Amino acid sequence: MTASSVCTIIGAGPGLGRAIAERFAHGGFSVGLIARDSRRLQDEVALIRARGQRAATASADAANAKSLQNAIADVERQLDGPSTVLIYNAVASTPGTLMQLSPEAMESDYRINVTGALIAAQAVVPAMKQAGRGTILFTGGGLALHPNAHAASLSLGKSGIRCLTFLLSQELRGSGIRVATITISGYIQQGTYFDPLRIAEVFYQTAIDGKAEVEIVYK
Repeated sequence: MTASSVCTIIGAGPGLGRAIAERFAHGGFSVGLIARDSRRLQDEVALIRARGQRAATASADAANAKSLQNAIADVERQLDGPSTVLIYNAVASTPGTLMQLSPEAMESDYRINVTGALIAAQAVVPAMKQAGRGTILFTGGGLALHPNAHAASLSLGKSGIRCLTFLLSQELRGSGIRVATITISGYIQQGTYFDPLRIAEVFYQTAIDGKAEVEIVYK
């Protein structure tokens, strides 16, 4: 990677998002952390900077196009370069079956789970195309492969992000931009096989290995 390598993480809160930020910073990337409330990320940014690595943060509502576009542009300005890696890790989930969910809740969750991912990709692709390189990674889930009626909203969201990944990969083929989803088929929890640090390593290796897989299933 080069000194200008920038990894922008949307949904960089506690858990997986923070672990991904740590791993990419350790790997030499400048990291841009975007969350609904960026004030909660200040300690993480300070820790990364204390180690001599670059980090920036911005607040955004992942369901709002202008808010998300502005946040991406903000961290890229702070880090003096466009995103070379984009990781979309934002998620929303309203419990319940399809008959229990309100249309408003379903639509709100889907905007964060899927539409926000498209907004983010559209924001970074032009610069990636111009550079002839880039990586876009989406956090997927096992519910995309095995939907659960009692987690209907998240099942639809993870199915949507998986489909979006395959469609975007087809569209960008030959551009130098890799698109992939990390399908996490388990419950993320520290101290287990699904520890955030272990999964963050998968994101990092996927970003730098240059392979052509569109989906990496972590199970």
